[in-house]
Amino acid sequence: MEDAPEVLVIGRSGTDVYPLQTGVGLEDVDTFGKYLGGSAANVAVAAARLGHSVALISGVGDDPFGRFVRQALRDLGVEDRYVIVDPEHPTPVTFCEIFPPDDFPLYFYRRPTAPDLQVRPEDLDLAAVRGAQLFWATVTGLSEEPSRSAHHAAWAARGRRSHTVLDLDYRPMFWASREEASAQVRAALPHVTVAVGNREECEVAVGETDADRAADALLAAGVELAVVKQGPRGVLGKTRTERVEVPPTPVDVVNGLGAGDAFGGALCHGLLAGLPLEQLLRNANAAGAIVASRLECSTAMPTAAEIEAHLAAHPPAAAALAATTRLEGSRV
Repeated sequence: MEDAPEVLVIGRSGTDVYPLQTGVGLEDVDTFGKYLGGSAANVAVAAARLGHSVALISGVGDDPFGRFVRQALRDLGVEDRYVIVDPEHPTPVTFCEIFPPDDFPLYFYRRPTAPDLQVRPEDLDLAAVRGAQLFWATVTGLSEEPSRSAHHAAWAARGRRSHTVLDLDYRPMFWASREEASAQVRAALPHVTVAVGNREECEVAVGETDADRAADALLAAGVELAVVKQGPRGVLGKTRTERVEVPPTPVDVVNGLGAGDAFGGALCHGLLAGLPLEQLLRNANAAGAIVASRLECSTAMPTAAEIEAHLAAHPPAAAALAATTRLEGSRV
């Protein structure tokens, strides 16, 4: 499809309302900032910031926050033509508290459901789904119907074309049970070529928290690249022939909530650019670190020049160089 975006993302969008004071509970906050939010929307913005044509499949309410989301997407370089307007359900609003360096409670207002979970198979432009060079989905989209069926319709249309990415983004408040989430993720894995998540999310997906065992289990489930984020231990990337472990880049954390989405946008860029796995993971780590040092999420996504500058300013120490292993002949 000639006019298909390079990157097509499906999933959550909404309005983030973040306190402009840190280290205090919401009850004591005086002023707030309003930002585009939702993991999928943030990944879309991150990929657009790195120079790609990007569109988002999502849903918003027929309300002022919905109009804000669509305008913010356009302002940040993301096409909103696949964002449905749901007349029945309001646009989600998410609040957070900011207690650096590692405590950022989130409060989701998405009841009884959210418009992004009301995207139906018939709402999809399957030609665009097939034509996109990279299709990104998140586990949250599998938590309810009709969104679950829409995801499977999209994957059926793509036929595991590279690159088809599943973000293992597990939010327990969106699921009836952990067991239900595990079952849905395992049903999805055979349809994707890349899976990315942290160790807890890997446990939900494949029952493993050890990074290597989790990556091996993801590969055995059918993906071609498994990326396991390990927090202060860095990130592991593994294919059937290569294992790369990259240490984290240093950062003074202000708000860690958007770091994973920045990582995702840089992962999209690295896959499309055909970067070596080590460089791809270094860039993604740097992107996450940059956003963690900023208050907001979507508008904080870094440019390629900022990622390059961060890496130049923080070269890996000799003792923390990436560990790369060739696994020719191995079977997972």
